[in-house]
Amino acid sequence: MQIPSKNINGIKIPVFGIGTWMMGGGIYPDPSNDDEADIKSIRQAIELGVTHIDSSEAYADGCAEKLISKAIQGYPRNDLFLATKIWPLNLHYDDVIKSAHRSMERMEIDYIDLYLIHYPSPDISIKESMAAFDFLKDKGLIKNIGLSNFSKDQFIEAQKHSKHKIIYNQIHYNLIHKEYVKNSFLEYAKLNDIFIAAWRPLQGGTLVKKVPEIMEKMCKKYEKTPAQIAINWLISQKNVITLAKSSDISHLKDNLGALGWVIDEEDIKLLNEKYPAQKYHSDSTGVDISELTHVMHK
Repeated sequence: MQIPSKNINGIKIPVFGIGTWMMGGGIYPDPSNDDEADIKSIRQAIELGVTHIDSSEAYADGCAEKLISKAIQGYPRNDLFLATKIWPLNLHYDDVIKSAHRSMERMEIDYIDLYLIHYPSPDISIKESMAAFDFLKDKGLIKNIGLSNFSKDQFIEAQKHSKHKIIYNQIHYNLIHKEYVKNSFLEYAKLNDIFIAAWRPLQGGTLVKKVPEIMEKMCKKYEKTPAQIAINWLISQKNVITLAKSSDISHLKDNLGALGWVIDEEDIKLLNEKYPAQKYHSDSTGVDISELTHVMHK
């Protein structure tokens, strides 16, 4: 199938992409990991039309990026949109450039479509980091600059120090988690032509288990599954795209059933306001960035 894209100021990104967290291992590489199964799941996604693939140097200490390299062999590079992230401990100027090159080496590519800061650093000047990102973009090594898990104020501060537009913020956002609504980043992004990439759109499966009455009604109305309603609710919103990881082909196909149709505006509003158990603080922020010291370049 053809995955729809959103076009903001001439930059096109597919509305649905796959993540690679836990491929190759978790924080550290896992020798018992079934690499062939992970490679197969990426290739199956590509065969189904998914071209946006997201990773990080911190995923299994770069092993996820190596798996991407194997999975994309034989597919035209220009047909793929490859994004990866740099860990906050590597945000000094020279380390940013080294990290980008190492990610490209692991994925066996000569440019990155979208390069992101994984989390803000409390210790390294964002001015220094963005100077390195500008250098990488000027050299054509990265096509676009993005951020991940940045609040509105942190995003604005980063943009202040980049001569290139920062086009994207990858955030924890779904029917339950609304931290970035509360801190007003979503509204800021929509007003300033910034892509909002929602990760964990199904909240690790929570949104498809024991669904509340409001979800049951939506599923009946649209003749869709809870996963399809939850994902479509996201991508029906201005500027919002999403990323989901699924090693199960049936789950991936279910997720892709969220594409090609749109929830009515009044139902988007109803789900936004009435979905139960909403939280305004992400359970995944406040990560201890020092935990992944192995990602530091020697």
